[in-house]
Parts: sequence; structure tokens; C-alpha cells
Amino acid sequence: MKPTKPGIVTVSLNSAIDQTLDCPGFTAGAVNRVVAETRTAGGKAINVAAFLAGGSTPVTASGFLGTDNAQVFEALFRERGIQDRCMRLPGSSRVNIKVVDRASGAVTDLNLPGLRVPEGSLDLLTERLERLADDNGCFVLAGSLPAGVPEDSYVTLMARLRARGALVVVDTSGAPLKHAVAAKPDMVKPNAHELSELLGRPLPDRTEVVRAARGLHATGIGLVVVSLGAEGAIFVGREGALLAVPPRVEVASTVGAGDSMVAGVLSARLAGKDLEACARYGTAFAAGKLARVGPVPPSPERVEALMRDVAIHSLGSA
Repeated sequence: MKPTKPGIVTVSLNSAIDQTLDCPGFTAGAVNRVVAETRTAGGKAINVAAFLAGGSTPVTASGFLGTDNAQVFEALFRERGIQDRCMRLPGSSRVNIKVVDRASGAVTDLNLPGLRVPEGSLDLLTERLERLADDNGCFVLAGSLPAGVPEDSYVTLMARLRARGALVVVDTSGAPLKHAVAAKPDMVKPNAHELSELLGRPLPDRTEVVRAARGLHATGIGLVVVSLGAEGAIFVGREGALLAVPPRVEVASTVGAGDSMVAGVLSARLAGKDLEACARYGTAFAAGKLARVGPVPPSPERVEALMRDVAIHSLGSA
């Protein structure tokens, strides 16, 4: 992956506010007491932008935001130095609520509906992205699609951006992922469940996941990363196939862990690192994020320390 222009743009069509409620002994159907609450700007592409920000490469966030609660996102962009090129739409961006019982480790998700995109808005956003491609060489299309947006929209965006020489990374699931992989993005990062859903068959063990990842790479996708949670991730590229296993770390929140891996792998790849270095850095970056709530990157010193403890296993040639 060698972009011809500096700058990364992350595209969030279905941005979200992640609200985490710390609720000891949470019980459905009962009165529960929340002892702490946090709200952070989220959605996959917003998280990736937050993790990438602060480095030498300019980072821009684009996509859709609801005007009613855009302030949370705007605060993040100001704090991290992210260029805000998001379109504002009437209404509110969706809110994802996580009720966390730290004693039991149980997490309950309540995902609210989000924006419905008005007719013509996607065309206006596409024109904005094409203009951004004049100065930015890599685009990350990540997250689910909101109501009013066709499920093949990532394919359309990919074609328009590639026509302007951009590299494209895709991280989504379901029908949008199925359409996107057929267009052969430069990098994809499903998890094992999303990969199984894409192929329409179970992947009962790591051997089957590796075989499936190799199959995706063979179609023409430059880099395939399949996250396996605490078991690490599988990386398949032109140099071969690897399994990267992270060290055990304290976990404060898993929200955004996959997005932090996308950011880590992408930053290493764009810096010209080989597959093993990308796997080691991306895995360490994701492990370091687990100790933090919200899209807060680990310090460079923490990533460097974790990289030494990432176990890399060769899976042979691609």
C-alpha cells in the first residue's frame, strides 16, 4: 500500500455516540443504580480517525452527523486535531448504550435507531469525498450503513475514489461487506463471525478461518486481517500468512478494539512496514487500547513495550 498523496480520510456514514453505564449487579426488570457514565463519539470510522490522529499524517473525518448531537463529535475533532469534513443532517446520530456490570463481566447492549439519510445527500457527500481525494491518498470506509443508503454504497464510493488514485480500506459487515469485497478493496478487516457470515458457512476452527482469509486474498484484496478477539488476528498479504497473538492485558473496555487494530495496521502499512511488522504493531496497538475507555490511543511507549510480547506464528505462504 503506497499512497501517492499524504493524508487519510475516514468515512462514517452511520456515526454513533457510545454511552457506557457502569451498573453493578444490573438486573433486567428491576430498578438499577448507575455509578458512572461516559459518552464518547464513536462509530468505526470515527474511532479509526481518533486512533490515527496526532501522528505525522493529516487525518480528516467525513460522513454524516446529526445536527442535534454533533457537539460530541466536534469536541473530539478539536481535541485530537482531526479535520472535520462531515455533512450535517437533520436529527440525531444514533446512540449505542452499553450497560456494564464489572463484577460479573456482563455487558448489555442497547442500540438506538439513527439517522435516515435524505435523498441526494449521498451524492453530495460523494462529491465532497472526491474533492478530498485531491489531497488525500487513503480512505477508510468503515461501519454500518444508515437508513436511506443503498447496501452497495461502499462499492460506489470505492470506484469514485480509486478513479482519483486513492487506496481504500473497508471495515463493515453483512450485505455491505459482501458487496465491498467483490470490488476488491486494498484492505479488509472482518472478525471471524463477520467472515463466516460473508461466506455463508461456519468457520469452526482457526484452520478454517485461515483458509477463508487466504481465499479472500486470492480474489485480489491486498491485505486481509481477521480479528479473533483475545486469540489475536490472522494476517494474509502478498508476503504470506501470519497469526499474531497479543499478551494478556487488563481490559477496561473492548469498544473500539477492532478499530484500533485497523488504525495500527494501516499506519504501519502506509509507513512501508512488512507483514510481520504490521501484525506486531497493529496487535500491540489494539491490546494497548483495551486499558482505556473510548477511542483513546495507547502511548507510543506502551505500544513499544507490548510489541515485544506479541507472539507471531507463520502460517506459510499466501
